[in-house]
Amino acid sequence: MSNSRIMEWYNRFKDGRTSVDSEPRSGRPSTSRNENVIEQVQTLVMEARHITVRELANEIGVSIRSVHSILTEDLCMRVPAKFVPKLLTMEQKQCRLEIAQDMLDNANSNPNFLNTVITGDESWVYGYDLETKIQSSQWKHQTSPRPEEARQVRSNVKVMLAIFFDSHGVVHHEYAPQGQTITKEYYQEVLRRLRDAVRRKRLDLWAAKSWQLHHDNAPPILRI
Repeated sequence: MSNSRIMEWYNRFKDGRTSVDSEPRSGRPSTSRNENVIEQVQTLVMEARHITVRELANEIGVSIRSVHSILTEDLCMRVPAKFVPKLLTMEQKQCRLEIAQDMLDNANSNPNFLNTVITGDESWVYGYDLETKIQSSQWKHQTSPRPEEARQVRSNVKVMLAIFFDSHGVVHHEYAPQGQTITKEYYQEVLRRLRDAVRRKRLDLWAAKSWQLHHDNAPPILRI
């Protein structure tokens, strides 16, 4: 509250007022938070849990602030900080369970199983990274002037790095050309180059034909 509002309420209480409710005011009554609007908001949210506050405001015809107040104060609803990538059917859930059980059985029965897995991932690589506080520190005498430190900005030059590695180290890596979209055709070419790298660098895995690819956080492991 502002200082003027605090002094106003102080004077009211000093004069003998005991109620903290606002006095009734003349004019057009507020219609944005009546029971009808609250019920409409609740109905729309129950029908579509992913609906936004702005979409609710446009649908009902009230302000965004009113909708937010209805959701948080009248309906006591919150948005949990949880990311769900996709909803799975029962068949997909069962398939994941069988794959996970198969991988677990293989790991328990074959101590060398994890050595046959090659993991892949992508990451943005910048032209240069910022120095950490330790990296930018300098030795100086007590009488030396304090070194000036310029404001550091991360490089705008960046490329996409695709890297594949196993328990022994990096098997294959490559940088995507500038402007390259990661399409299925491009990814097929990447996998062909990975296959050639395995043939050259992992002779035992190539000869046994037992290596498996686990790319990014994909749940299934692709047998090559």
